Amino acid sequence: MIDFWVSVLALSILLYVLLDGFDLGVGILYGLARENRYRRAMMSAIAPVWDGNETWLIVTGVVLWGAFPVVYATLFSAFYLPLLFMLAGLILRGVSFEFRDKARHLPWVWDFGFGGGSFVAAFMQGTMVGALVQGLPLVNGNYAGGPFSWLSPFSVLCGGGLCLGYALLGACWLVRKSDGDIQSTAFRLIPALSLSSLAVLAVVFLLALTENLRVLDRWIERPYLLAFPLIGIVAGIALASSVKQRREKAPFILVAVTFAAAFGTFVLSFLPYMIPFSITINEAAAPQSTLAFMFWGEGLFVLPLMLLYTVISYRVFRGKTGTSPAYL
Repeated sequence: MIDFWVSVLALSILLYVLLDGFDLGVGILYGLARENRYRRAMMSAIAPVWDGNETWLIVTGVVLWGAFPVVYATLFSAFYLPLLFMLAGLILRGVSFEFRDKARHLPWVWDFGFGGGSFVAAFMQGTMVGALVQGLPLVNGNYAGGPFSWLSPFSVLCGGGLCLGYALLGACWLVRKSDGDIQSTAFRLIPALSLSSLAVLAVVFLLALTENLRVLDRWIERPYLLAFPLIGIVAGIALASSVKQRREKAPFILVAVTFAAAFGTFVLSFLPYMIPFSITINEAAAPQSTLAFMFWGEGLFVLPLMLLYTVISYRVFRGKTGTSPAYL
């Protein structure tokens, strides 16, 4: 049961990062767009799927709450403020998405809300990951830091890096779903976003190894972890080739592979810890009876239905989009 729920948690996090990552990335790029026709095309590209993407964040929270309550309590104690900011950003962008197309006065307010909310949500997610890598102050398994212990130059760097990565995902999604000027602009953005993301990722990786020597020791002990960065490098080279050839579907898939490789590197670098070098999987897991009870509900029915719904929705709304989110 523990292995099953660890797998479900990893899957839900990865799906959230990939799916909500690209629509947050489109939102970040939306905030930089100057023309209304560009903004409408960007909204149209994510209109059918953006709210469904966020359900994987809920799945992650539910799994943590039910299957790993110690981790849930620790993370919410440590990240109370960034989680509030993240949720505020997600709410603001959701409200702006619905109101912007109907606004007769001050549409710039909703434009700012959509772009700003997307940026804040992505940035907070990155800072929390950075704080986890850097290490949380725990005493006897309890969070012992202050309300701003998560905030550091390293976590801020991780927050900015994730924003760049999400923007790259968003640009690749626009290449896949748009055409004309929007697609051409997205193609032009991909190289710059790729290089920027790679530079930040390299700095974060080196800082993580030097600031936390236990991570470096694990890489020395587990040389097979190098397979994941190699996968990411190969995917990056293939991405550059696909952009040069103006291929529409390949860039998003290749960036998704790169994100998956980075996620695999992160997870395997800290296993069996869920809170790095503080709380292991076995220490965090709920009793077997609780895990078994959850399996008959969420594990056996809810999760498969969500996966099926996700596949069907992306298949139904495949193809190019117009410039107006017609469902509004």
